[in-house]
Amino acid sequence: MKQTFDVTGMSCAACSSRVDKCTRGVEGVADVAVNLLKNSMEVEYDPEATPEQIARINEEISATVDKAGYGATPRAVQAAAGGTANGKSTAQLAHEAATKNAVANEKHMRMRLILSIVFCVPLFYLAMGHMMGWPLPSVFLGHEHMMVTALAELVLVAPIIFIDFKFFSNGFKSLFHGAPNMDSLIALGATASTAYSIANMFIMANAMGQGDLESAHEAFMGLYFDSAGMILTLITLGKYFEARAKGRTTDAISKLMDLAPKTANVLRDGVETEVPVEQVRVGDVLVVRAGEGVPLDGVVLEGSASVDESAITGESVPVDKHVGDPVTGATINKSGYFTMEVQRVGDDTVLAGIIALVDEATSSKAPIQNMADKIAGIFVPAVIGFAILVFVLWMLLAAPFETALTHAICVLVISCPCALGLATPTAIMVGTGRGASNGILIKSADSLETAGRIKTVVFDKTGTITQGKPGVVDVAPANGVAASDLVALASAVESKSEHPVAQAIVEYAESQGIQPVQDTVSDFTQVPGEGVRALVGGRTCLAGNARMMASNQVALDNAEDAAERYADEGATPLFFALDGKLQGIIAAADAIKPTSARAIRELHAMGIDTVMLTGDNERTAHAIQKQAGLGKVIAGVLPQDKEREVARLSQEGGVGMVGDGINDAPALARADVGIAIGAGTDIAIESADLVLMRSDLMDVPAAIQLSRRTLRTIKQNLFWALIYNVICIPIAAGLFSWAGLTLDPMIGAAAMSFSSVCVVTNALRLRTWKPKFVTPEEPSAQVTSVQAPKASPALESAAPAPAPQPAAAPAPAAKPELPTEPEDLSAPDGTVAVKTLAVKEMMCGHCVRWVTQALQDVEGVLRADVSLSRENAVVYLNRDVPDDVLTAATDEQGYPAQVIETQAN
Repeated sequence: MKQTFDVTGMSCAACSSRVDKCTRGVEGVADVAVNLLKNSMEVEYDPEATPEQIARINEEISATVDKAGYGATPRAVQAAAGGTANGKSTAQLAHEAATKNAVANEKHMRMRLILSIVFCVPLFYLAMGHMMGWPLPSVFLGHEHMMVTALAELVLVAPIIFIDFKFFSNGFKSLFHGAPNMDSLIALGATASTAYSIANMFIMANAMGQGDLESAHEAFMGLYFDSAGMILTLITLGKYFEARAKGRTTDAISKLMDLAPKTANVLRDGVETEVPVEQVRVGDVLVVRAGEGVPLDGVVLEGSASVDESAITGESVPVDKHVGDPVTGATINKSGYFTMEVQRVGDDTVLAGIIALVDEATSSKAPIQNMADKIAGIFVPAVIGFAILVFVLWMLLAAPFETALTHAICVLVISCPCALGLATPTAIMVGTGRGASNGILIKSADSLETAGRIKTVVFDKTGTITQGKPGVVDVAPANGVAASDLVALASAVESKSEHPVAQAIVEYAESQGIQPVQDTVSDFTQVPGEGVRALVGGRTCLAGNARMMASNQVALDNAEDAAERYADEGATPLFFALDGKLQGIIAAADAIKPTSARAIRELHAMGIDTVMLTGDNERTAHAIQKQAGLGKVIAGVLPQDKEREVARLSQEGGVGMVGDGINDAPALARADVGIAIGAGTDIAIESADLVLMRSDLMDVPAAIQLSRRTLRTIKQNLFWALIYNVICIPIAAGLFSWAGLTLDPMIGAAAMSFSSVCVVTNALRLRTWKPKFVTPEEPSAQVTSVQAPKASPALESAAPAPAPQPAAAPAPAAKPELPTEPEDLSAPDGTVAVKTLAVKEMMCGHCVRWVTQALQDVEGVLRADVSLSRENAVVYLNRDVPDDVLTAATDEQGYPAQVIETQAN
């Protein structure tokens, strides 16, 4: 059994570690997972614990955590029958509570920041105005007005201290409990600056009372109220951004909940009534029409439909549903009508399970221990102890009290945690900004740090490695049937269907300029599990799989062999028949993206393993594996399987998950780093840690490179921050005063500022970062035609098809070989000039034909010889054709080109 606790008072990884350690010490606690980002804690109890014992354990946990300086309260969620409470699931209730707390915290931090800035700006101007020569009112000028200036600075810093007093209360509380954190460093630094400044104010007032303006001015130069104010304000700025990030963590669950319809059409006693989905109970009968969402999980009672399950399975192709088939809430009825019996509601639905997985994955992800927090845990008490030791030693050496106190305070001032506190956030800030300028959106410092330790990258298939939308990849007409006639017939029939493959055929015909047959299409019928049937000009047309052809006694002969070849390449073959005779095959496939293969090769070159998880069948999955060069593929997995596989891989090393669908959300959350494709769903983006805004997989290795570079910069910053203290603290303590080498607090504060400048400057070097790739831009091996969705130019130039005629023979034509090299390199008669173009993004013979046709359609071009291996095109001209005309012709077809050589014949 598990219990969620809301935890208050945590500000850094040291805090979460302290809460974790305290909770684990309570008898009866089996496991603990503290989540700093969500301010929550998942506690797993001993399996044999009784309800009475669990109540006792909860009380002990709250008391123990409170004693450590934090707060822990069990999150109470009351569930009613059917897994709902007040019409809402348990996950929804917990989410609403978390959202309310996050919004309140963000609002509170924003107000603190605004008020701090209001007082900090004039404080900084007043303190620096004397040094920088800025214009100031006369009341603040001259030695006689030093006390007025000091009092004004004190009046301005006091509200900042009051506004940000939480740093002091939390910091000193943690310090007193023996677990100092970053708040402790902030509190000590600000307190040291303020206390020293107040002490100097008294010295200055005393000196002025005695008329000793020189001593008063010396004390005036020791005022550091501005340092205290700036420290508190800048840290508050960082805390505000942190609060905003915490608030955004709930957006993914909000959008998941929005997937399911808010109402359902319930059929009771033959009467259909629309009711809120929360009122639906197990056993109710619902009506779902075309275009509507399925409200809850159940089974089909009557009718049939084509259901888009991409929200759950990630598959872009709708699934046919018939009587007795299960249907899942949040899926969409694309076409058809059915009634269903509700079998699961509330927490028991598949969607609620996915929501729970997202929440559990984010809760169980261990917070990354910040290096600065670890160092601070040792550094702060060491500095305090050393300052006390310095004071005692100077007093034992019979030094004046003022000297001993000055050296002790100087140790504290020069050890102010500015540089240590800036070491990580400045590098993170510049790194994330540089990533954004390169299309890589980094949502947290933790994810940027963790990405550099990735050992395995797991990819979703649909929409991530592939385009996510099927397209026609080949047309194989039967003997005696023109390819244009086959496409015209297919587009006429498929225009009546909403199936994605049908839409791909219609779009393909439009792109080739082929008009559908003009005969009337009537009696259109969807045949479940087979395809569609219609009358075209009174003649029976069939469009579907081999099962449909067999059930209608259509002879396929060796067409089945061609269909097998398409399937092996990851394509879906559709047969078309007219009056019982085969007309041919049109193959459609979800092609891989142009940069997918190179991105995977780049990851391999970086020593990172690659895995593809997909709900597709083994044959399609292995076809994509071969084309993209993936190291491993796991097919036929559901969302929960993806999450489970990612969790297993994460035990072997850092895992990054790349996905774009709603079904990827649990796996993205479970991975050490979730990477979402920018063109994917909002839910995938919200669940991920990194978002690739350009939807280019080359940004995956780029993001890892950026992470590694940022990590190196952080370590350099921490080194400089610490080495500064190692050198300066002994001097501040007066250990080298025998040699005349001493430091007063004013010089110490200046040195402290210099160390911060060094850290920031080092971080700014990240602004010059650019990804560096070692693999060539083009694939080293040919890819199959499945990867080239463009049709051949012969289809592009085909005239509009006449009314379809029966095929002369049922056997399909053999798939033509596509030339990849020009056969004739001699200049044709009439050539006056020859231009050579470098052509990019050609992948196969289809691309060669497409570029060839595009260039030869340009007026003045006698012939164009296009070479795939040389990645160029040699164009023979009978007149002067401008370079931009030639390159525009290829650019329009998606193949960027550049003229690299011109010769006169």
